[in-house]
Amino acid sequence: MTSRLTPFLRWLPRLALCTVALAAPLAAHAGTPLPSITGPVPATASSYPFGAADHTLRPEKLSRHGYVEEEFFASGKANVYTWPAPGPAVVRTPDAPYTTRVLVRRPAQGHRFSGNVIVEMLNPSNLFDLNIGWGLSGDHFMRNGDVWVGITVKPVSMVTLQTFNPTRYAALSLANPLPLTDPANCATVAADSSRSTENGLVWDIYSQVGAWLKSQDRSNPLRYAKGFKVQQLYGFGYSQTGGYLYNYINAIHPLEVQRNGEPTYDGYIVAVAGGLFVGAVPMNQCEPAPPLNDPRRQFNHVGVPIIHIMSQSDYLIGIGARRPDSDLFSDRFRHYEMAGAGHATPEELYSAAAPADIIAGGRAVPPLACNEGPRSRFPSGIHFNAVFQNLDLWVRRGLPPPRSAPIEVVNGQPVLDPFGNVVGGLRSPYVDVPTSRWSGSSTGASFCFIAGHEVPLSDAVLQQLYRNDLDYDLLVAANVRRLLRERFLTAPDAARLLIEAVKFDVP
Repeated sequence: MTSRLTPFLRWLPRLALCTVALAAPLAAHAGTPLPSITGPVPATASSYPFGAADHTLRPEKLSRHGYVEEEFFASGKANVYTWPAPGPAVVRTPDAPYTTRVLVRRPAQGHRFSGNVIVEMLNPSNLFDLNIGWGLSGDHFMRNGDVWVGITVKPVSMVTLQTFNPTRYAALSLANPLPLTDPANCATVAADSSRSTENGLVWDIYSQVGAWLKSQDRSNPLRYAKGFKVQQLYGFGYSQTGGYLYNYINAIHPLEVQRNGEPTYDGYIVAVAGGLFVGAVPMNQCEPAPPLNDPRRQFNHVGVPIIHIMSQSDYLIGIGARRPDSDLFSDRFRHYEMAGAGHATPEELYSAAAPADIIAGGRAVPPLACNEGPRSRFPSGIHFNAVFQNLDLWVRRGLPPPRSAPIEVVNGQPVLDPFGNVVGGLRSPYVDVPTSRWSGSSTGASFCFIAGHEVPLSDAVLQQLYRNDLDYDLLVAANVRRLLRERFLTAPDAARLLIEAVKFDVP
């Protein structure tokens, strides 16, 4: 295998992102209140964070990468907002007390820190916290020296946490500030919600935790006194929490700029959400989400870069999220659609809490397989790693990301190549030098309809496509080299794809 691989590794460039040192500490966020912080909360054999890296389906030992994990509790007061029309949100109920949890994975030593902090709203769609961004790109973050922060943002996830460990998580609360007798406390809420709690506390929590991470408060593990220099804060949301970012960016981000004279978050990655697929969400649990074609479901002149990315599972349902790319400084925007990639990935479950802990939290363990077989192994992380790298280059150096055409659609249906793969979108060897047909949808329980699956091409087709192993290796190498040059791949992922290609044997 080594002899097949060696010729293709020679041309891999050594990519080094320039870390731009700031001349002075970041200004304090005088307008955004800082939460009160408890922690780091000790972790023991019998009491540890739900979803801790070493208590997942595929446990990780972060210390091998020079990383540590810490859990904090953040308390404060958050407004409940209403969003009656395009523009900033309006306060509906002020100063509701809250306590939530914040999970931090960071370099153990400040000198390894890149300056980037990725702040993820933990996805609650399975009724417990999923750290999907870490599952997709955790290796990239650790190679880069980035800090990853996950925040519990929905009451239903807190129910799981408190069932899992009633003592550790006793203080958590997203209580509805309105009593049940108040007419403004609506009689009907979503199936995963409760009248005694309020989903709409998330917005100020996201701002206040972000402000804390940029502050010099003694409770902040990333303050200068600890050897860290936070330079950029990047917001990340995936699926349901990608929809949360629509609301946050369009309704709350402008308020943050007004409060502080600058944004709390320096750029955003809005993942697999848009149009009729999540799109914007209810601002509070008593009002509906903005309707389709409402301008609140689109980004326009936000003032910081936004990269919006969809998968093959959701781009058709979310096709209304498409808009032109822009390099205009006030309207920096990229839209991508990942050809071949599924929405619900195996990685989101590999990096989730261990099955025993999910069950201890009173929830069902999501299936890794559907009727058609295992969830698609398509590694969408290769696209997310490039997106994180390109967003950082855009913010730090003003270098716009590459542009990509969307997946081709005619009469509401995707255009397919002779092997059944979609045409257009973000490309990779998986669709350009194919060995399988990649579907974005499957049948079965839970989220199988957006899990996708793989159908290997027959031996006869593979023999027609590739004369031998070397022919296949050369085609993959050419494809990878072009994608690397155009910044659609990172160098480590390019090497990974070459190694994988060499392991594949043409029949």
